[in-house]
Amino acid sequence: MFFAFPLAAENQLVLTATNLTFTAATNNGFHSFAFRVQGNVYPLGIYTVNLQIGNPPKIFDLDIDTGSDLTWVQCNAPCKGCTKPVEQQYKPHGNDVKCADPLCVALHSTSPPNPPCNAPTDQCHYEMKYEDHSSSLGMLVRDAVPLKLTNGKRIAPKVVFGCGYDQKIASPNRPSSAGILGLGHGKISIASQLNTLGLTRNIVGHCLNGQGGYLFFGDRFIPSSGMVWTPMSQSSSDDHYTAGPADLFFNGKPTSIKGLQLIFDSGSSYSYLNSQALKTIVNLVTNDLNGKPLSRATDDNTLPICWKGARPFRSVSDVSNYFKPLAVSFTNSRNVQLQLPPRAYLIISNRGNACFGILDGTEIGVNVNLIGGKTMTLQMPIKHKETFYIVYVPFDI
Repeated sequence: MFFAFPLAAENQLVLTATNLTFTAATNNGFHSFAFRVQGNVYPLGIYTVNLQIGNPPKIFDLDIDTGSDLTWVQCNAPCKGCTKPVEQQYKPHGNDVKCADPLCVALHSTSPPNPPCNAPTDQCHYEMKYEDHSSSLGMLVRDAVPLKLTNGKRIAPKVVFGCGYDQKIASPNRPSSAGILGLGHGKISIASQLNTLGLTRNIVGHCLNGQGGYLFFGDRFIPSSGMVWTPMSQSSSDDHYTAGPADLFFNGKPTSIKGLQLIFDSGSSYSYLNSQALKTIVNLVTNDLNGKPLSRATDDNTLPICWKGARPFRSVSDVSNYFKPLAVSFTNSRNVQLQLPPRAYLIISNRGNACFGILDGTEIGVNVNLIGGKTMTLQMPIKHKETFYIVYVPFDI
């Protein structure tokens, strides 16, 4: 059922694998490195990594976000709207990036529009706006990012990132990190910069679970077997990994939901579908629950749709027998499906109810079909010998 294409194949996004151990797939002279990921989809709502920046280095906890390119940290310039104390903010030291820098030009050529430059020697400013209506305004700086490679060697390449001096946080109840680690495939992403410097292949991957997981750069952590691949869409925007068209299956049977273009975005806690697609799948799930010992928990506002049982549930495994699996089938790749068992679309709320982790994107202004962190997360006991990887290989690999 599973198959893998060689890494030289272009435009490919790996979706699933069944292999617990990271293995070195190639030995091509490039380096690889990995970070431990902290966090979960619920109740925290974020996945973060600790990144060292500067000399001497300071540690910053950053949200991992495959839906955006720019990495930025809260910045003492001074800072408006920062949630971290001054001692945990980045301090610029005359290392600002000028408007003539190619990375500034690349950033300003993408959407949304960034503050314009009046002269090549001006500071390069940026403005990032996110789907949850949070934002960061700041300037670009260049500084060392110490990294430990898989061979034990330590390097400290200088990369460009944002120094955010004006933040707006849309979700005040969400734990506050120091910034965003942009993992998109635009020129200003960390992976692209390290590739341009000749240090690593322009490949990013992650393996997430309910306790955190791993994030890796380069190709030496990709399992050598047990993978399935599908092409990324050629029309994908600069900062999104998009795959499709794809059809949705319920309990192994096709539904009327067909031709979806899907964005893979680790920065989103939950997945989103357009209103019609969501209505269809909710009706299928709800009708299938008829006669089972579950009822709608209308008093639970954790997510729009929740179900309760005779007693509170402790984990998804308590209810998985009541729910059927979903699957996303990519029609431009033979036999490639992203399997979505109940653990990939349900959470257990703090009230012990099972809540549906696929939401209506239209209601919040998200006009895309998006695969978020919940759907990418493997929530199983550590002893279970299955791991869920997603690896992103941009067009220019």
